[in-house]
Amino acid sequence: MASAVGSDVGGALGGRPLGIGRVGNGPVAGFLLCTAVVLALSLRMPAGTAVVGLAALGILHNVLELRYMAGRFEQVLHGPFLRLLAALISGIVLCRVLPAGTATRDGEILLAYGLLAAACVHALRQRPAVLAASCAVIVAAAAASLSFPDYHFVVLTHLHNVVPLLFLWEWSQQMRRGRRAFRAVQVGWVLVIPALILSGALDGVMGSGSAWTARLSVSYTPPAWQHGGTDQRFVTVFAFMALMHYLVWVWFMPRYAPDATAAFERRVPVLNARRAWALGLGAGAALAALFVSDYDQGTSVYAALASYHAYLEFPVLLMLVLGTGPRATTGGTA
Repeated sequence: MASAVGSDVGGALGGRPLGIGRVGNGPVAGFLLCTAVVLALSLRMPAGTAVVGLAALGILHNVLELRYMAGRFEQVLHGPFLRLLAALISGIVLCRVLPAGTATRDGEILLAYGLLAAACVHALRQRPAVLAASCAVIVAAAAASLSFPDYHFVVLTHLHNVVPLLFLWEWSQQMRRGRRAFRAVQVGWVLVIPALILSGALDGVMGSGSAWTARLSVSYTPPAWQHGGTDQRFVTVFAFMALMHYLVWVWFMPRYAPDATAAFERRVPVLNARRAWALGLGAGAALAALFVSDYDQGTSVYAALASYHAYLEFPVLLMLVLGTGPRATTGGTA
């Protein structure tokens, strides 16, 4: 991991971060190693992995993911559309900092679906029939979320940790060789391992849990399963997926997606690689101190700050699915 940090910061200092044409077997080997280590930690210490991972890497991965999206998807995230998304997400941040209640909860849900609607309108304004069908799906989904808000937020929490699969899949389009192996590894840690944990197949090597595990289960377990003996599995899945998610943005993308970093620095030259890392590490240290002194306050602050990167993902990915994202040139056979 340290070499990955050095690669990105080194790019700002005149070094040469790895381009996609020279990745070799590094990404596959790196993900296999990360998966093994993170899975072992999550199975034995799910609450500790979740809490410490969030305190140590939460803010840093926010900063680096926003940098990646602003650079990689600069063709999409600009002008009035970007300002609209920023305004909607700022509304979500406001909902999260105000006292919790039905109004703020429903407001966040409606604004979240508003983001998706804005992305559909932006991408499909020349295809009215498809736009109408998409908006109908969004309205139906919003109605379901408003009817079952507790499920909405649990699903959203876990879905956020699945999102890196789509970014990694899109990144791998440019691989000259090894694309199938790379994608198989991503499917393994994003889908297969969580399914094994939830099925109970790994219960024999899972730790006994703790009071903290029970405390976290309220946020990460669907209400119907909170008292069925599966709550520890959901916390374990979250701990595993969250830490892997952080490593995608803190290790993988800075090392293997230098073009996105370069594009971001052209847009925001004042926030070069060194300053981006300094911002992420400094803000992360302040948040970690807040976690130690008042965990609940720390999670509230983080939830508000994390809204920008977490909610920006969905319109970006929707634009990709709708075929209006940046075009990647494939580099040869898989």
